[in-house]
Amino acid sequence: MTDREVAVLALAILAGAWLARPVPLLAALAAATLALLVRRPVAVCLAAMVLASSLGARAWEGVRSAPKSGMISARATLVSDPEHLPGGVRAELRVGGRRVQAFARGAAASTLGGQLAGERVTVRGRLRPIGGRSRTYLARRHIGSRLDIDRLGDPDPGGPVSRFTNALRRTLVRGASPLGQERRALFTGLVLGDDREQSPLEVDDFRGAGLSHLLAVSGQNVAFVLALASPLLRRLGLRSRFVAGLGIVLAFGVLTRWEPSVLRAVGMAAVAMAATTVGRAARPLRLLSLAVAGLVLIDPLLAGAVGFLLSVAACTGIAALGPVLERRLPSALAVTLAAQAGVTPLLVPLFGGVPLASIPANLLAGPVAGPVMVWGLVAGLPAGLLGGRAAELLHLPTAAALWWISGVASIAAGLGLGEVGTRGMVALGGAALALVIGRRAARWPWPLAPALAVVAAAAAAAFYVDPRPGPGSRQIASGVRLWRQDDAVVLVVEEEGDQTRLLAALRQERLRRVDVLVLGSGGAGGARAAEAVRHRARVRLTLAPVGNRVPGAHTLSPGEEVRAGRLSVTALTSGRTLEVRVRSVADAPGARLP
Repeated sequence: MTDREVAVLALAILAGAWLARPVPLLAALAAATLALLVRRPVAVCLAAMVLASSLGARAWEGVRSAPKSGMISARATLVSDPEHLPGGVRAELRVGGRRVQAFARGAAASTLGGQLAGERVTVRGRLRPIGGRSRTYLARRHIGSRLDIDRLGDPDPGGPVSRFTNALRRTLVRGASPLGQERRALFTGLVLGDDREQSPLEVDDFRGAGLSHLLAVSGQNVAFVLALASPLLRRLGLRSRFVAGLGIVLAFGVLTRWEPSVLRAVGMAAVAMAATTVGRAARPLRLLSLAVAGLVLIDPLLAGAVGFLLSVAACTGIAALGPVLERRLPSALAVTLAAQAGVTPLLVPLFGGVPLASIPANLLAGPVAGPVMVWGLVAGLPAGLLGGRAAELLHLPTAAALWWISGVASIAAGLGLGEVGTRGMVALGGAALALVIGRRAARWPWPLAPALAVVAAAAAAAFYVDPRPGPGSRQIASGVRLWRQDDAVVLVVEEEGDQTRLLAALRQERLRRVDVLVLGSGGAGGARAAEAVRHRARVRLTLAPVGNRVPGAHTLSPGEEVRAGRLSVTALTSGRTLEVRVRSVADAPGARLP
């Protein structure tokens, strides 16, 4: 099969796994066998689609049939590294061949929080069904129920592979301690894909700058690991080199926890090494297609995993558009544009748009992220073994690189450039079409070429970044209301909520300045809300209840009023909570902002 036919085969398998129709497995296998004997590309693609659909239906059925309630007491293996949440610890466990999402509190949380993926514990608790929007997401991770842990004990380090990789992780993290908690979290994200310790502020900066992909392990990480091992691999014979290389990438997959992007990267590396071993050159698009086809047939639920699809889309863009763009643009810019072109059709419907700051941010931060990955492994191990002053000196280059990447993310996210949404994507497509038509117009009939060029150019001319929202009042997040009037901005956070969602809402509104920030609560939640708003915008005045714990906040007595332009903020109650009335007033004398 040609490269294009193999790409169509991968798409057919993805489509079949996503549809997941209950075709009898024996019939699907018989159809696939017949298609391979016939060796017609169309027949092979259709049969593979049917087989993937049958396997997908069986995978969904396995998740749906998982026990949803009842008490259990069993030996469990951690599938993910535990994540600390307010009030407890969350982790994914494999119990009796099935995956569950487990929650632990109190003493059990202390025990679970100290473990890593691959280690084993004895658990006792109650299963309960999964509800809400997380049901589908968790199902694609083969999780069909939740487990509330009552008792947990008898931890052990697991098998030899688990012991080795977890010892390696702990050594790398220990060596990064001199960087400080914030930089260490960024270090583990870049090197290991572990962003559990990142603060919501930094997570939002990376999202707003379009740099979140740097914190997910990708093919670049796998390539760097193989490059580090190349002096050893070159000394081996062809088959021994393949076995050793495969062992290295599989160990790296265990080290980085087999996230969807890791699966794609390791799959491509394995196919590339196999092709080299048998003496057959393969282009990137063919390698990607074969890896995707094999992985989805093994795990059909990957067909709907957002991380996997984004990773595949970025690689498709680089493989398909990268060589074309590199003939006209610098290599770094060409690869960045190709990857963005690949993921944009997914990012726009899934997340609402692509940050305009992502291209310059990737050009500035991307080349620095690579050395962090390499040096993080080279210097991270001796730093973890030596510790102290030696670790601090070894990680001086790491600290400088992380400072640069974090600074680029913060500045790019704070520029408020907005995002390219659906209209922008259509307009950019029109511009590209106009360019293609312009280059080939001489070969087309005279009336057709100008007409198509005009239509495409008109679509390109319609391109614009969504304008800043106009005046008025609206709810921008749960419990968060925004008022705009002329140049005045009043933001009211009525209740304690998710800091991450508040930051995302502020970024969507492109707020650079808030005249009056009103916090309904003055406790820890109010302090976190104030921190989020001040991170994203310059706040002139913060109002909070009496006895609040918000640094720099002012209080109002009932009936007291402050003005910001033509917006009036009047306190209604001021006890444990602060309630205000915000209205638009004529420009008349009144209590102004201090």
